[in-house]
Amino acid sequence: MSGIGIILIVIGLALIGWLTARTRAGGFRIAGADTVQRFSSLPGHHGWYVALWTLVPPLAFLAIWSLVSPAMVTETVLNSPVAMRLPPPGFDRASILSEARELGAGRAYGAFNELSRLLAPAYAAAQSRYNWIATGLSLLLAFAGGAFAFTRVRPGFGARTKVERIVMGLLLAASLIAILTTIGIVASLLYEAGRFFRIVPVTDFLFGTHWSPQVIDGRDPGASLGAVPLFWGTFFIGAVIAMAVAIPFGLMSAIYLTQYAAPRTRRWMKPILEVLAGVPTVVYGYFAALTVAPAVRDLAVSIGIGGASSESALAAGAVMGVMIIPFVSSMADDSLAAVPGAMRDGSLAMGATSSETIRKVLLPAALPGVVGGVLLAISRAIGETMIVVMAASGVATLTANPFASTTTVTRQIVDLLTGEAEFDSPKTLAAFALGLTLFIVTLLLNIVALHVVKRYREAYE
Repeated sequence: MSGIGIILIVIGLALIGWLTARTRAGGFRIAGADTVQRFSSLPGHHGWYVALWTLVPPLAFLAIWSLVSPAMVTETVLNSPVAMRLPPPGFDRASILSEARELGAGRAYGAFNELSRLLAPAYAAAQSRYNWIATGLSLLLAFAGGAFAFTRVRPGFGARTKVERIVMGLLLAASLIAILTTIGIVASLLYEAGRFFRIVPVTDFLFGTHWSPQVIDGRDPGASLGAVPLFWGTFFIGAVIAMAVAIPFGLMSAIYLTQYAAPRTRRWMKPILEVLAGVPTVVYGYFAALTVAPAVRDLAVSIGIGGASSESALAAGAVMGVMIIPFVSSMADDSLAAVPGAMRDGSLAMGATSSETIRKVLLPAALPGVVGGVLLAISRAIGETMIVVMAASGVATLTANPFASTTTVTRQIVDLLTGEAEFDSPKTLAAFALGLTLFIVTLLLNIVALHVVKRYREAYE
């Protein structure tokens, strides 16, 4: 039976347990006055107690089973007689097993390798066997948990407290999943980056000015893996050009919406502006590559700038800035709205105009919040991938010409991990070193931004 089918059956059993326990608890409540006084929980609490005991153990088992069962299925297939003809462990062996797995699951209808077709029935049989084992064990856990919980439905049992503890445990587990996922990401980056830095010195990577991973000298791999051009391109596109577009437009739109726009206009304009944040980045990438980049190149040619590229930093940065406008506008809007009204009214009462009040009172007071929003926007911009993949160049150059081609860290990570190089090669491992560097930079920017915003909020609380 499929995983979805098992889950639906378990949910049905939990629903039955909820109804049965609720009915039994309701019967106890109307049994007599003494019973009612001793009954410490509502019938619904007893129903949820039985339902959670019926639902949680099999679902936890299925989550663990989904992680370990593929290895057991593969091990069973490798013990079959046909598997003796497999090549030694390596890429060919893995591709044959993957193809056989897809054929056995019915997700493929042809085989490039004859051995995959012969192994497919073994995969199908092993998967079916382990699916039935998972079904039986899940149902056994559901019945055992439900029966155990149902026997405890009686007057005086604190079902409400137990349900609250179970729910609290589930919430704790959900939060731990997020924390453990972050720890796993950091650990994998540190491990793979450590392997890279055992091959390439840290100083060569962080301070080298030549980036050419296509041609790496085995005697001195660090000579071709200097990441300074990538760091400069990321900073130039994400923190200079993009912010030159996002900060003025975002700040001015926030000032208009908070200080000048009528309430009816604000109700329409603010959601329309925030729609920009919901546009997929791949759409921005297409817009940058097909519309903005040719226009920027033609503009450079028309004003006599030589060396203009259709993959210029200006095209990618300008479109990225448009994407970031809602982030800056939203933070500036909240910061301006949080400034006490007495400061604005006092300035106007002293004879200052609206523009003078905004320039000399509101903006200085809201500046920490605006700066925090800008820092968060920068961290979002330097981590952007699709726009620079589709609009920026793959050539690493140290240039301050916005019409010239340059590249970014995220663009290079995509290029390094989508090639055909071996996973243990310096070229592929360099992607993890770049990812670790980008992670540290964005983490520091977020910490600084949150600290600035916190200080700003404390000033007006």
